[in-house]
Amino acid sequence: MVTEHLIKNTLRRLARQRVALYYQRGDVWVIENAVSESESRDISSALRTCQLRGWITAEKNPMLLYDVNSDGNFPKDPSGVTTVYRLTEAGWSVINRSQAWVISTFIVAAASLVATILAVYLTLRGGH
Repeated sequence: MVTEHLIKNTLRRLARQRVALYYQRGDVWVIENAVSESESRDISSALRTCQLRGWITAEKNPMLLYDVNSDGNFPKDPSGVTTVYRLTEAGWSVINRSQAWVISTFIVAAASLVATILAVYLTLRGGH
C-alpha cells in the first residue's frame, strides 16, 4: 500500500540521484542512487503519484537498466528498462517544506493585522 510517507521518501530519494558518469558514445548515463520502478510495485505507484501531483517529470524514457557488478563492470545484458525522473520546482518545494513556511508567514501576518486593527479600535474608542 502506498502511504504519504513512502511517497515523500521516494521524492527525497529522487533528490539524491546524480549522474556519476556520462559516456557520449552511446548516450550512456551512470546514475548513482537511482530510483527504479522495477524495485517494487509500491515505488512505481509512488512515482506515479508524484508525477500526478506535478512534483516530478520524466527526463529520459525509456532507459536500459544495468546493475553494476561488485567489481564495477557492467553485465552484458540489462536487468530491465526504466524511466529517469527529475524533480520540478513543486517537488523541491515539498522537500524543503516551503508551503509550511508560506502558511506560517501568512498566519503571523494575519495575526499582526488583527492586533493592529484591535489596537486602533480600542484607541479610538477610548479617546471619545
